[in-house]
Amino acid sequence: MLNFVGAARKADEEAGRTDGSGERRTPLYGEHEALGARMVDFHGWRMPLDYGSIVAEHRAVRSAAGLFDVSHMGEIEVRGSGAGAFLDHLLTNRIGNLAPGRARYSPMTAPDGGTIDDLMVYRLDEGRYLLVVNAARREADWAWVKAQAGGWTAVDVEDVGDETAEMALQGPRAAAVLDRLSAGAASALGRFRCRTAEVAGRTVLLARTGYTGEDGFEIYCRPDDAVALWRAVLAEGRGEGVVPAGLGARDSLRLEAALPLYGQELGPDVSPLAAGLGRFVDLDKDFVGRDALQRERDAGLPRRVVGLRLVERAVPRTGYRVLDPAGHEVGRVTSGGISPTLGAAVALALVAAEVSEVGARLAVEVRGRPVGAEVVPTPFYRREAERSDASHGSAVHEGA
Repeated sequence: MLNFVGAARKADEEAGRTDGSGERRTPLYGEHEALGARMVDFHGWRMPLDYGSIVAEHRAVRSAAGLFDVSHMGEIEVRGSGAGAFLDHLLTNRIGNLAPGRARYSPMTAPDGGTIDDLMVYRLDEGRYLLVVNAARREADWAWVKAQAGGWTAVDVEDVGDETAEMALQGPRAAAVLDRLSAGAASALGRFRCRTAEVAGRTVLLARTGYTGEDGFEIYCRPDDAVALWRAVLAEGRGEGVVPAGLGARDSLRLEAALPLYGQELGPDVSPLAAGLGRFVDLDKDFVGRDALQRERDAGLPRRVVGLRLVERAVPRTGYRVLDPAGHEVGRVTSGGISPTLGAAVALALVAAEVSEVGARLAVEVRGRPVGAEVVPTPFYRREAERSDASHGSAVHEGA
């Protein structure tokens, strides 16, 4: 388990994790209500969409920092002398050589090469790893990991999601704010690293990853400590422009950074290769789905996820048709919207490989009208510290 996860487990109702109707609540639900958040259902969880303005929260993350409740994410611990080898078998990226205190991103695929999920792996210690999975895939991922671990004698797996709360502080002021609450532990932590730390007097697992294209941190804690930590971070950062941020800004930020979302850029019918995640697929090792992905690569990818920039301020939405110059459908938008940072309409789209080259002229059908678009490099936005090194790619995907 995580060092702070402990002792007795509480039933969801006893811990206040449901509202009696089956809809789940995070330990910070009351904080969101008190802050006037607009609450929505998100895969069975009651979550804040925004606290008044998605655009304002988005801009705060780009200029200062935003604090996100991400306690709806799932956590699975993998332990034992065979844990590294098991994760090399389970995931497309190489995990067994990950040093303690390091983090790595990886897709997880089915035998046919389709994507089960994409997730973050933290190596907590020798023979001890934490998988952080998408909220939409919590139960399915746990069932899959548990089933796959059944044949491994030196591996133990445990679902610790209900015993773990998580919040993310993302933005250029994140390190400075957390430093004052952690005696400098935040700045001392390198990118794609994790460590146990004291934040505002609470023991947490502190990680430096993110899903916004900015520098930032994840704070994993006991559910009972979540409210105190949330309040402490907001109070400490208030003078620097730190704000609570909801799912709306989280989505617009990750779109600008061209980070995939399961169910949109990834899914059972979209492989990591088609999604542009080939650098996280190590075909030199054996893993579930390897042979299918090798065949897909050797045959040539029929589809690819690309970035599009529209020539006018129409709003591209998920599912809109992508057309070639002759008006033939060549793909669909997977994610899209108006970029608050760029002031332009951008989209990720899964299109036929023959029209996927940067510079290709296409169109997106918006409310029955074709709007001109061009295939452009991704990410759409890159933070200042990364602009001099385009090889860094998206922030969440580093950590090799």
